[in-house]
Amino acid sequence: MDLAEFKIPIGITCEEVFEVKHEHSAKNIGSGDIDVLATPSMIAFMENVTWKCVKKYLPKDYITVGVNVEVKHLNPVPIGANVLVKASLIAAEGRKLVFKVVVFWGDIKVGEGLHERYVVHRARFLEKVKKMLEYVQK
Repeated sequence: MDLAEFKIPIGITCEEVFEVKHEHSAKNIGSGDIDVLATPSMIAFMENVTWKCVKKYLPKDYITVGVNVEVKHLNPVPIGANVLVKASLIAAEGRKLVFKVVVFWGDIKVGEGLHERYVVHRARFLEKVKKMLEYVQK
């Protein structure tokens, strides 16, 4: 199925505010030993916004899955702060979606980069996971 069939408009922009909690800290996640926003948490916020941004355009049986992240974490953010995550769909090729993602704490740019997602059929994807699990468990 080609992306044009889903009618996902290039240029759509979505944003969401996230509170940085202890569970999002480098110390908690294990990517460092201080209580600041961890890079993996920042990436999770980015993925969350991109996923939500396109799901309303997909038929019931389709989802998107993240496949590539290329980001820079530019500035630290303390626990308790709110960050704004903005995502814009900048390109689409077949089932591949490419988003520009940016994170701000007030007017400070915290992170930026690109995130790719693929449109997949939910049941087929889960069947693939099941087959892989069976293979690995042999």
